[in-house]
Amino acid sequence: MEPDANLGAVASALAGGEGSTPQAGPEPLRGRRVGGRLAPLLRWESGLIVVLALVVLLGEQASTTFLSSSYLFSSVFNLTGEVAIMSLPMTLIIITGEIDLSVASTLGLSSALLGYLYNPLGPHWPLGLVFVTLLAMGAVTGAFNGFLITRLGLPSLAVTIGTLTLYRGIAVGVLGENTISTFPSFYTNIGVNPVPGLPFLSWSFAIFLVLAVIFGVVLHMTPLGRSLFAIGANKEAAQFAGIRVKRTKFLLYLLSGVICAFAGILYTFRLNTSVSNNGLGLELTVVATALLAGVSIFGGKGTIIGVLLANLVFAGLQGALYLTSFNEEAFGIVTGGLLLISVLAPNGPELWRRGREGLRRQQRLHRRSTMGKQS
Repeated sequence: MEPDANLGAVASALAGGEGSTPQAGPEPLRGRRVGGRLAPLLRWESGLIVVLALVVLLGEQASTTFLSSSYLFSSVFNLTGEVAIMSLPMTLIIITGEIDLSVASTLGLSSALLGYLYNPLGPHWPLGLVFVTLLAMGAVTGAFNGFLITRLGLPSLAVTIGTLTLYRGIAVGVLGENTISTFPSFYTNIGVNPVPGLPFLSWSFAIFLVLAVIFGVVLHMTPLGRSLFAIGANKEAAQFAGIRVKRTKFLLYLLSGVICAFAGILYTFRLNTSVSNNGLGLELTVVATALLAGVSIFGGKGTIIGVLLANLVFAGLQGALYLTSFNEEAFGIVTGGLLLISVLAPNGPELWRRGREGLRRQQRLHRRSTMGKQS
């Protein structure tokens, strides 16, 4: 049987089609599916649309300037474009059942290296050569993550926590405590000027929208996208179907490194500042955004439409809170809360059912032990 045919059979089996057999391996937590005409209304993306509407209402209640073009540009889209861009490769990685916590450190390393290489008092390379070098650096950092995870078999969580610290340390070693702010205005204007004809849209978020279309086509309309879902649903079955699981994951990490290095370039030009701690802590925001999009932490589930809506919700909520008396330094509370909700909400019914079953099992064991003592 050809690999494509095998893949179709495996996909049918994983979906519970006719003639399928139970698959071995851990299954992600799932609640009971609700069928009928209400099913489309209960999709995760539909809930995100409702949340987005509530966020807009919150912003309007906080200030009438919330929906103005100038505020949407300066305090909503311009502040979240790089996070949105990094959430795209993160989505693909989580769909395959892995994770990458080094994304923000790769961004920071890219920013530090950009400042060091272009520094007029240092190497002062041409910007074109600097850009190529930074993208190559991103490919190396991503490939290093992928090698440790796919070839040495190390867990992605532990590996990327380690490289999170490693890449940030290299950034500090490259730039130290120096701050570079001597970039050409042609590039730094991307953080000042909106997209022509769209006064509310920043360049970074516009780039995210273009990349989202590309990622969406690849994920939902190509065999590669179907392979990613198959890997996340059941890695062993995907291997039997002829999918090169290790190579696919390796390429995803390499892609993540390149995209994050590119985001580091945009981040630096938007702030017109290169420092070693640029992007510090953004990795949790990227993960929270991906999970808020409905991407299953267990793998095998997620949509790019959800990622787009989640980024709009996160950007809008951040912009709305800036108009209130909310302490900006406490915005991490919002990020952590969204992260927990994104993990618990899709699995709430199943967790409740398992909890009740466990309680009943303990009660039965207690009754049996009590009867045994009485006898």
